Amino acid sequence: MYKILIIMMIPLLFVVGCNKQDSNQSEQSEQTSSIQNVNATVQDSEVIATNLKVPWDIIQTDEGFFISQRGGTIIKVHENGQKTEMPLQMERDVVHRGEGGLLGFVLHPDYSQNQKAYVYHTYEEQGRRQNRVVLLKQVNQSWQEQKVMIEGIPGSNIHNGGRLEIGPDQLLYVSTGDAAQKSNAQDLNSLSGKILRMNLDGSIPSDNPYDNSYIYSYGHRNPQGMTWSEDGTMYASEHGSRAYDEINLIKPGANYGWPVIRGDEQKEGMERPVFHSGENTWAPSGLTYRNGHLYMAGLRGEQIREFDLEQKSSRVFVDGVGRVRDILFDGNDMYFITNNTDGRGTPQLNDDKLIKVVLQQDS
Repeated sequence: MYKILIIMMIPLLFVVGCNKQDSNQSEQSEQTSSIQNVNATVQDSEVIATNLKVPWDIIQTDEGFFISQRGGTIIKVHENGQKTEMPLQMERDVVHRGEGGLLGFVLHPDYSQNQKAYVYHTYEEQGRRQNRVVLLKQVNQSWQEQKVMIEGIPGSNIHNGGRLEIGPDQLLYVSTGDAAQKSNAQDLNSLSGKILRMNLDGSIPSDNPYDNSYIYSYGHRNPQGMTWSEDGTMYASEHGSRAYDEINLIKPGANYGWPVIRGDEQKEGMERPVFHSGENTWAPSGLTYRNGHLYMAGLRGEQIREFDLEQKSSRVFVDGVGRVRDILFDGNDMYFITNNTDGRGTPQLNDDKLIKVVLQQDS
């Protein structure tokens, strides 16, 4: 259990509860129960950066943070909170429409030596929206395209997926949405509605589950978060249809059911989620693992939610900051970015923000 260590006053509402709640219990009853049981509702944290423009992904480095912005720039946030806007020099323009734009961003494992990173973005080809993954290199205060890793991933105004992560196997994982075409998710000839896996040079790993294919898992609607536990188990967060958002345990070659099943529904050869929201809505985005728990950034749910993998329970962990796009931990420090300027939120003064909370473990 954790306590929140006060840093500085801003109008936030943090909820840290002692009791474990059923995942289908209403949000209001969870928050009330947590507050009454531990009196841990505070209004304090540290704002690291403000006035971000539709931020999407957050990466920590020794020098601060990189944040992708959906309009097509990378922001470097220095340790002192100052920001440097880093333009992208690429052969294809970033198309920022609807949910598309500059989305996932992840550093190459050897970034400190080669200054390289990967980015996922929407572009247009012959009037059709598509997505691609590009290898970039940092040159002075900009990022320059080095190589196209994969392109032609179907895109749309909605359901572009977009998360990039380096797995514990040092391979690149890519989440793609169904591009608003449900049938794509079950089509092994389509790159959309999938989790893809590739070598760092863009080639197909020899141990991928399907021969000569980037596909690692399929049957996804719009996955936007990926993470691994210390034993290498992979999890992904996924937007459901009319609620029924999901946390899935990802296995190579597995079919996660969209659009055939959802929630507790079953069908032979299809996986059920380890957690789902039922008739509530989380609108999950970034996902991270820490000490036997998953932490999920919620957009429409406007919360960070904690999932106890052993107890199979979940609760609201952070509330009252509006839409949350991504989250990471560094020891006892929790960082997250709000996403109130994305056209679906209610922007507050100086939104969007990078926020830090220090968690102090009880003795």
